Amino acid sequence: MARQGRMAYDCVVIGGGHNGLVTAAYLAKSGKSVCVLERRHVLGGCATTEELWPGYKVSVAAYVISLLLPQIIRDLRLKPYGLKILPRNPSSFTPLLDGRSLLLGCEARANQAEIAKFSRSDAEAYPRYESLLERIAKVLEPVLEQSAPDPLPLPKTWRKIGVGKKMRDARKLLNAYQALSSLGEDLPQALELLTGAARPILERWFEAEVLKATLATDAVIGSFASISSPGTAYVLLHHVMGTAGGARGVWGYVQGGMGGLADALEHACHDLRVDIRREAEVSRIVTRRNQTVGVLLADGSHLDCKVVASSVDAHLTFEKFIEAQDLPQYFRDAVSRIDYSSASAKINLALAETPNFSCAPSNEVAPHHAGTIHISPTLDYIERAFDDAKYGRPSKEPVLEITLPSSVDPTLAPPGHHVMSMFVQFAPYQLAQGGWDDMKEDFADRCIALLARYAPNVPDAIVHRQILTPLDLERTFGMKGGNIMQGAMGLDQLYAQRPIAGWADHRTPIKGLYLCGAASHPGGGVMGACGKNAADEILRDYGSREAW
Repeated sequence: MARQGRMAYDCVVIGGGHNGLVTAAYLAKSGKSVCVLERRHVLGGCATTEELWPGYKVSVAAYVISLLLPQIIRDLRLKPYGLKILPRNPSSFTPLLDGRSLLLGCEARANQAEIAKFSRSDAEAYPRYESLLERIAKVLEPVLEQSAPDPLPLPKTWRKIGVGKKMRDARKLLNAYQALSSLGEDLPQALELLTGAARPILERWFEAEVLKATLATDAVIGSFASISSPGTAYVLLHHVMGTAGGARGVWGYVQGGMGGLADALEHACHDLRVDIRREAEVSRIVTRRNQTVGVLLADGSHLDCKVVASSVDAHLTFEKFIEAQDLPQYFRDAVSRIDYSSASAKINLALAETPNFSCAPSNEVAPHHAGTIHISPTLDYIERAFDDAKYGRPSKEPVLEITLPSSVDPTLAPPGHHVMSMFVQFAPYQLAQGGWDDMKEDFADRCIALLARYAPNVPDAIVHRQILTPLDLERTFGMKGGNIMQGAMGLDQLYAQRPIAGWADHRTPIKGLYLCGAASHPGGGVMGACGKNAADEILRDYGSREAW
């Protein structure tokens, strides 16, 4: 085993985000010597907690959790290492300017009563809608928990695929086919949810604008797409996916902030004798005769290794860390075409008092503060917000997805104070005029003024604030275009085409180099599947000591 100070390892993991740490832990659990290199001073990637201001612990980027694979929690013993997920109930609150609001949670009858305030037919339809999504999600989830196949008939000169892999890929496709066949009469609706647009589906199911808008917000968070764009319906399934929050579809807060997941993973890695190096910026992945042989750091130091697992995006991995001549031309061309379109910003606030919503007055923490607060009253409102962005303008009236985690976890802020997370759509990375550094504060003012229409006390309650534009997200977290998914999650960049067609199984044209982050299947989200699936494939290739 490699100990601190040694410069040779079986595997070096680039990036200390949750996926990188998961990969490292599984490899070390199988007896491999592993080193994790993290460019920043803090682990977790986008799932970090930072004390931005004294006494305020902030989940700087990612802010809720549900999709983390239960198997990872069990295998790596994350709960004994301190991971505690606090369920949220109610889970969703949509205030309206006319004094009404919609509050949704885990209790079916309470949800129906809330929805009935706007539409009795919607109240009757909602349980059927959720039941359909749950049935489809149960079929889809196993697909996320294994590496994707490479079934496309691509040129044989691109890659030689052995008989063993062809048989594994065939089994995966057969399993997927059989799983879909189990849906029976639900299959057409399942295919529409997997490939279609969110808006027409929601308009077919429901009539109340507030309910449709509440559900539609989830379809575009983190993407640069309209709710009328094909592919956005798939994200609706995330509403009922994952059990990390304690039950299916229950999204929770990590106690102590999202960095609590990284802390638990770090403890697991430490006990497995993984070396973790912070402020260790990678300069280059070193190869020899199409085989990885090490990693060169920005400080000039060199780590020898036979395997490199990169949890950063494809742009950094293949266009920054690898010499162009070391990759086939077709592969470089395909990587250069990856879509990183992004239109998300994040505003973090420290508040001296609880937000007081006009439609649900309360000077203290109330049930509606626990869940996600949606500022997006209608489907047309969401469409107009996107319309601004598609022409290179920050939305005049953006969609706001707001959480107040300190309402559930009081350890995050001083007594009586709160931390607020505001995820903003749409803020395009590419601006038609001007630059983000010049307009970011004005945009933050716009977002806060919008929230103040619903909760007038918020502006005066702000003690501190941080705004992360797409440009800031790129600079801080090393994500091209500020794309939090390490590449858009459109149909052309999912499953067998993530990151590119022909290389969906975490491997790359360079022997010993693997992708283990969100750039690989199944993509973005705090689920850990990318890291675990990559570790499985690495161990398939290098499971025996002789292979190393």
